[in-house]
Amino acid sequence: MRAVLTLLTFCAAIAAAKPLEIYFIDVEGGKSTLIVSPSGQSLLIDAGYTGFSGRDADRILIAAKDAHVKKIDYVLITHHHADHEGGVPNLLQRFKVGTFYDPGPTVDTTADSLKTNKAYEAAMVNEHREIIKPGDKIDVKGLDVTVVVANGKHIEKSLPTSGPNPFCKGIEPQKDENAENARSAGVVVTMGKFRYSDFGDLTWNKELELLCPENRVGKVDVYQTSHHGAESSKAMYALAPRVVIMDNGARKGGTPEGWHEVKGSPGLEDLWQLHFSVAGAEAANSPDSLIANLDEPCEGKYLKLTAEADGSFVIYNSRNKYTKSYPISVKGR
Repeated sequence: MRAVLTLLTFCAAIAAAKPLEIYFIDVEGGKSTLIVSPSGQSLLIDAGYTGFSGRDADRILIAAKDAHVKKIDYVLITHHHADHEGGVPNLLQRFKVGTFYDPGPTVDTTADSLKTNKAYEAAMVNEHREIIKPGDKIDVKGLDVTVVVANGKHIEKSLPTSGPNPFCKGIEPQKDENAENARSAGVVVTMGKFRYSDFGDLTWNKELELLCPENRVGKVDVYQTSHHGAESSKAMYALAPRVVIMDNGARKGGTPEGWHEVKGSPGLEDLWQLHFSVAGAEAANSPDSLIANLDEPCEGKYLKLTAEADGSFVIYNSRNKYTKSYPISVKGR
């Protein structure tokens, strides 16, 4: 009996020692991020595009194999645009999925969006689907996954390390924002002292509502850019990220204006990119070592983040095998 208890204790210790893994998958300017808990459960945020012979689903499959994931427990579709939900039918040809979450029916009426949304809705007929709202939790064992925005609304109860945002002064709302992007669902993922945020394609105005005059999210270690790095405001500086991941394409997102805005975040250590931005040229791109794909067309290389509960993390570039470690933050969070 003592031997059995010892074995169980040892196995529990091994499981607890496993890190959090986050794969930032290249879907050519769309979005797909695979999160794998130390428990082994997985959350996929968005699925990239449809078509291209299942290209994006195959790239998700490559990352999943690296993470030893055979089933995706949860899928969050941040909003109903082709570069986020389009890949779902292809995904379901390769994986079983436990539960789908999204912010509710689309409000977009463009022909392309309605086409991919029709395919998504058809796929959901045979799937377990739930509508997500701010304050909800996605029950990934071993992680705290809190929905902070969805369907144009934000959390009312602020998260830890929240407070007044000194960077809101002088930021004005914009006009004529994309209504479907404004409905983006966004989450904060926490494991121990490590925190990561992903707000989908959240628009300028909705970002201000979430972060101004109070930053309801608090500080994060890693921030994934909204709208592929095409737009952002200084309001996000209150998140105080150590690292930013920009899920841009060669010719989508990653605008010089967006890049410089993010790069100016106080205390930022590094800005990693999924693609070299053609528009950014040499002046608005990170060093090659921090970019997963340099050429157009590319091989679809991913970035992989491995985080520990003490707040330390490592990022690996699958293109050049470059790895950079980020030790425990001396600032505290």
